[in-house]
Amino acid sequence: MEARRTKNIAALVWFVGLILAWECGAWVLQNVMHDSMHMQKLPYFHQVAGTFLVNFNSLLASAMVTLSRAFIGFILGAVVGVAVAIVMSLAKFVGKMLFPYLIISQMIPVLALAPIVYSIVKSQDAARIMLSAFITFFPVAVNMYSGLKSVDKDKIELVYSYTATKIDTYCKLMIPAALPHLFSGLKLSAPAAITAAILVEMLGTKEGIGIKILNSLYYGANGALIFWASVIMAALLGIFGYAVIAFIEKLVVHWEKGDREEGVS
Repeated sequence: MEARRTKNIAALVWFVGLILAWECGAWVLQNVMHDSMHMQKLPYFHQVAGTFLVNFNSLLASAMVTLSRAFIGFILGAVVGVAVAIVMSLAKFVGKMLFPYLIISQMIPVLALAPIVYSIVKSQDAARIMLSAFITFFPVAVNMYSGLKSVDKDKIELVYSYTATKIDTYCKLMIPAALPHLFSGLKLSAPAAITAAILVEMLGTKEGIGIKILNSLYYGANGALIFWASVIMAALLGIFGYAVIAFIEKLVVHWEKGDREEGVS
């Protein structure tokens, strides 16, 4: 309890410090450096916060569009990633064959992949979903595969000694044991999937937080405030995605907390 309180205080101090640094940076640009473009480069935080609140409904509506597409892609990528990891675990030659290609797939810059996907599918929604799924797939597949491989062989042999089938072994031992690794991949993928959807939107869509960020760049000082407010909303989307996965992890992988508490005691 004390550790959690200390962590919360540290987070609050960090957040307040960030706001103060932002305000000081904006003041230096305006009053010390006399930068005529100070509003476009770094407006005051309180101005951005005011713009965020005034345009909250519009920003939230755009964010929900982005989130809905990213969510579909995230689920799709996670399902495929888990399935591939299980296949790689069941057949070792498949794992040895596919793993290098998984690594190579992540060497393709998302910034270069986005216009390619968009030009092939010629659909804004499909491109957002596909790119979010692609970003999600690798961390989920690799972490799940690592979790399946980490199961103690003695436990596997014990389960087989009770004449358990492959399905029983995976459902009752392998997959539950791999869940902490899986959620590590999911927590990495959730914000990344949202970022991928935003990137596709900035190529030219009709709705979404990405296009709002792009359009705001063309409206001078007032546009700069909308830009920063949209960036904050995009950041909040990423935090929300991570927080939801972390919350589900606490509900599902409840034995991990018990193990930690036993270790402390």
